[in-house]
Amino acid sequence: MEKSEKLKTVKFYSGEVTPLEMHKVRVVQKLNLLPVEERKDAIFGAGFNTFLLMNKDVFLDMLTDSGTNAMSDNQIAAMSVADDSYAGSASYTKLEKAILEVFNQKYFLPVHQGRAAEHIISKTFIQPGKVVPMNYHFTTTKAHIEMCGGVVEEIYTDEALKTKSSFPFKGNMDIGKLNKVIEKWGAENVAFIRFEAGTNLIGGQPFSMQNLREVSAIAKKHGIKVLMDTSLINENLYFIKIREEGYQDVSLKDIMHEMMSYTDFSYFSGRKVSCTRGGGICTNDHSIYMMMRDWVPLFEGFLTYGGMSVREIEAMAVGLYESLDFDVISHSPQFIKYLVDSLDKSGIPVITPSGGLGCHLDAGQFISHVPQSQYPAGALAAALYVASGIRGMERGTISSVRDADGNDILADVELLRLAFPRRVFTLSQVKYAEDRIKWLYDNRHLIGGLEWIEEPPVLRFFVGKLKPIGDWVDKLVAKFREDFGDSL
Repeated sequence: MEKSEKLKTVKFYSGEVTPLEMHKVRVVQKLNLLPVEERKDAIFGAGFNTFLLMNKDVFLDMLTDSGTNAMSDNQIAAMSVADDSYAGSASYTKLEKAILEVFNQKYFLPVHQGRAAEHIISKTFIQPGKVVPMNYHFTTTKAHIEMCGGVVEEIYTDEALKTKSSFPFKGNMDIGKLNKVIEKWGAENVAFIRFEAGTNLIGGQPFSMQNLREVSAIAKKHGIKVLMDTSLINENLYFIKIREEGYQDVSLKDIMHEMMSYTDFSYFSGRKVSCTRGGGICTNDHSIYMMMRDWVPLFEGFLTYGGMSVREIEAMAVGLYESLDFDVISHSPQFIKYLVDSLDKSGIPVITPSGGLGCHLDAGQFISHVPQSQYPAGALAAALYVASGIRGMERGTISSVRDADGNDILADVELLRLAFPRRVFTLSQVKYAEDRIKWLYDNRHLIGGLEWIEEPPVLRFFVGKLKPIGDWVDKLVAKFREDFGDSL
């Protein structure tokens, strides 16, 4: 590695090795930790959906890393020199240059966020009878593909769904399964092969460069396009450099360019990759660019802003350059590893190896007495909020859908995601989360299930409401008071 591309840790006199933040905090936001009784009232008011909690009622917001990452001083400074022009903005020119230098892709279509890119891509490439093989789906991606009549084929590896594993690249695509999907559907019916960097729903797990290279070769053989969701590419980039043989001494920029060379086009959520609101679609293929170009003014905005403000565009350009800064992209993975390793050492079921998005508790094992039909991941998310004021996100059957007969399609895994927005939490806050999770695990027998009281037909996890089955929340609050007294 280059001198600046090394993990920064400190070994304490006690022997403990601790992640070291390579930044200082200059602007702070006040937090609030409600008493446990008020947290109980808040979760009932939110319909046991952590999305519907008010921020004023949350102590540590680990719901997502989308739009919640800390911006750098250089990003904030860049916002003050934005060129506020509807068309031909100089700020957009800076962003185009950043896209080329960071991703090595010369054609760019701006959109207001990642799912807007999915909308345009799906309208362009998906029709009934088309299939999209992928290493794992994301909720909005799958919804857009299916709404256009397409089918999603999951072709993850056998290691992907194992809770406890030492396999470093659980986001890999299974090559044998990919070949079978192409044979089954016919190459002409494969809309594209989608690679998600840092597979969100199975623990933020990365894929390897070798796997991406192999998939690209198969795609080229059959004349199939490769699409990459690069929203979490920073973390995937980090893990390739740290874990994959032969890349330890390769620069982040060269790794990034090699990754992108195996794709035909890509898209991203700026909320993740650049710590700013917005998004975009990138390619070096002019024909792909032209197929999608005219949808942008119709659905998003003009081609030089795409639904973003120029201030966001300025900050995005800087944020993309910072994605090649090892100190920036290593911060969250190091903190996540710290928490995952501690919980795993205590016997708590947590996804290993640690990924790059957050710490993922295996709710199916954590509260194995709660059947999947009663939404254990959602129940665990509510229970953790009551016990700690920490807001996580359910990534299980609530995040799934119902079949044509109205039955739940049970999720492959029931996870509670505790996201780590970049450069937001301190180590003492991580230790607080660790303590409350351990207490909750020791009292897991008190946690019960959930049932729907208001269920939307699409993306129900965003605004749907549930209620507890029985009085388990009251019992949990009573046990908290017994163990912690007047403490919050």
